[in-house]
Amino acid sequence: MEHILRPIYQERASQPETLGVILVTKREETKSITDTFDTVLLIIVKEADKPIFTKHYTHEEQKMTMHVLTETVLNKWLYTGSNRRIVDWIFHGKVMFDRNEYLHKLRLKLQEFPFFGRKIKTGIQFSKLIRRYLEGKEFFNRGDYLDSYSYVVDSLHHLARLSVIDNGLYPEVTVWSQVKKIEPAIYKLYEELVMSTESLEKRLELLFLAIEFLINSRTHDGAQHILEAMLEKEVWTIQELHSHHELRYYSTDLEVFIEYLIEKEYIHVEPVAAKNEMISHRHYKIDKEFVKSEYGIE
Repeated sequence: MEHILRPIYQERASQPETLGVILVTKREETKSITDTFDTVLLIIVKEADKPIFTKHYTHEEQKMTMHVLTETVLNKWLYTGSNRRIVDWIFHGKVMFDRNEYLHKLRLKLQEFPFFGRKIKTGIQFSKLIRRYLEGKEFFNRGDYLDSYSYVVDSLHHLARLSVIDNGLYPEVTVWSQVKKIEPAIYKLYEELVMSTESLEKRLELLFLAIEFLINSRTHDGAQHILEAMLEKEVWTIQELHSHHELRYYSTDLEVFIEYLIEKEYIHVEPVAAKNEMISHRHYKIDKEFVKSEYGIE
């Protein structure tokens, strides 16, 4: 299949904005990794009018897909874990073109994890955990146990990814097989949720207690990234936090995370007078000296 696709990727490789080209071949045991396509051609570019551009091809009985994506999109996926197949493609795909060793250096960064974005990955996964836990608890309190169950499963997945990150690894598509080896206690919680003979209500009740304990024990590490980012300024508006070049990756989970950290007294609310004397703007700040001493920042 490589020779069929060669004219396509050679044309792309000749363009100055192209950083790298990877060819991924379907493996029978993991067909879903390539979305059942026989071959994936991944092309990473510096910039493009369309951040993600996809084309499908066919040759005899073979089907192929080409994904062209910008470096910004790639970094977002790597930070947020929102497309875990991309890690498999980068590690296991065949490098067909590599401008200035871009892909070689990227692989080294991923292999040398946790030095590649460990703090931001932890913060993002922790913020997602907070939202899923809170929303699941609301469903539970209303007696909507099946909806609550779905959110507890999501919460456990985020806990699983956090445990993998804590152990200096990168969360793979098969994250539970990783967790079973490195953090059996969290794997046991997942087993209890899906396999226990207790009533669903009782299972959820026990899981919420366990998850709450794990959240509290991980808050210090989970908050580190956002607190260090907030060292850049004295006071922040919510829009400034959303627009921050790294905090924007928290997306819709940012605000509920901030409220959680206010409750835990990591972040403080700073009222600022508005034109309307009846209300105040709600700004946010941290105790810089506390953060620096807490996380060993000079």
